[in-house]
Amino acid sequence: MFDTSPDSSGSAPRRRGPDRRDRPTPRFSRYTLYGGRRHTVRREEEREGSFVDRYGFRLWLLVLWVVLMNIGDSFFTLVHLQSGGTELNPVAKALLGTGRAPFVFTKSLLIGLALCVLVIHRNFFLARIGLWTAAGTYTLLFCYHISLF
Repeated sequence: MFDTSPDSSGSAPRRRGPDRRDRPTPRFSRYTLYGGRRHTVRREEEREGSFVDRYGFRLWLLVLWVVLMNIGDSFFTLVHLQSGGTELNPVAKALLGTGRAPFVFTKSLLIGLALCVLVIHRNFFLARIGLWTAAGTYTLLFCYHISLF
C-alpha cells in the first residue's frame, strides 16, 4: 500500500491512492461473505453501529445453536402433529398447509435469512438482542417440545 519511493523532499514514503480508512466498512462488500480481514473495529468508541468483514467463533456457535433449535422445532412440530397435536402459530399453520417439505424448507429459509441480517448487523444493539432472544426462545420451545413426550 506504500509507495517505497521517497516524496519530493526525500524523506518518508508516501501513500498511493486515497486512504481506505477514511470510509467505514460498508454493510455489504466483496468481503462480506468471504475473504475479509476486519474482525473488529479499531477504536472502542466506533464499535456500536459498525460493520466488520469477519465474525467470531462465539457468534457462529450462537447461530449454529439457533439453526439446530429451529431444525428441532420443525422435527418435533411434525412429530406432535402426527400424534394428534395442533399448531398454535398461525404462520406455521399456514405453512403446514403447503405440505411437510415446503414447511421445513420455508421455515428454515426464513429463519436463515433473519439470522444473516442479524449476523451482518452484530455490532448493533438490537441485532445482539435479536440473536440472544432467538437463541433463548428456540431453546425454551425445544424444552417445551421435549416436555410434551
